[in-house]
Amino acid sequence: MIKKIIFTLSFFMVIAVSGQKKSDAQEVTEAAEKLRLAMISGEKSALESLILPELTYGHSGGHIDDTTEFVDKLVSKKSDFLTIDITNQNIQIIGNTAIVRHHFYATTADLGKAPGDVTLDILLVWTKVKKDWKLLARQAVKVEKKK
Repeated sequence: MIKKIIFTLSFFMVIAVSGQKKSDAQEVTEAAEKLRLAMISGEKSALESLILPELTYGHSGGHIDDTTEFVDKLVSKKSDFLTIDITNQNIQIIGNTAIVRHHFYATTADLGKAPGDVTLDILLVWTKVKKDWKLLARQAVKVEKKK
């Protein structure tokens, strides 16, 4: 009888643990991956679903896009990413805000330009809106070449 009770309790504990919601860090990681894929596809609805209307998107050259400009450049292929590889990602959660840093390497085929390669360090600021993480800010910096 005791074995049955222990087994039943163990079974319910496994179900309870497996049914727990994802951690915020896991959710932010998934949102960042969805953004990476949306930037490659240039799919307008996918991009818009991941960002806030107040988005400020800073480029390494100093130009800052608002939400409309960010989406339009990717949809029109003015900014066309063929590949984007993310490495060394670090996520810090503070309340409903996530600070994400990573190394960004991409191959590009921007409209009217020769194919190129981009190597940047990126800072993303995500905020939790209801159940979803939305991108509020992004800043890119050029990676310094080692001497």
